[in-house]
Amino acid sequence: MKRHKLDMEDDLRTEYDLTSLRVRRLGPGRKSFGGTTVRLEPDVAEIFPDADAVNEALRFLIRVMQDNQAIAPTAQAKNSNAADG
Repeated sequence: MKRHKLDMEDDLRTEYDLTSLRVRRLGPGRKSFGGTTVRLEPDVAEIFPDADAVNEALRFLIRVMQDNQAIAPTAQAKNSNAADG
């Protein structure tokens, strides 16, 4: 015997409060619950096992870029002094 749709609606108890339930949708239209989500290309995702590995690599890259920016003005000053002399 099949159950009617009306029977299915009464399966939850009245004391359940579903107003605070967080529901995550799948796909690009889903709501983020804090933090930024970044989609990695498959070839990049193969290299990094988890988010911590990605963050560590990006922090390393940031340090290298900052170090290069700090060195660049000094190198430019040396080059201009050599050209003047």
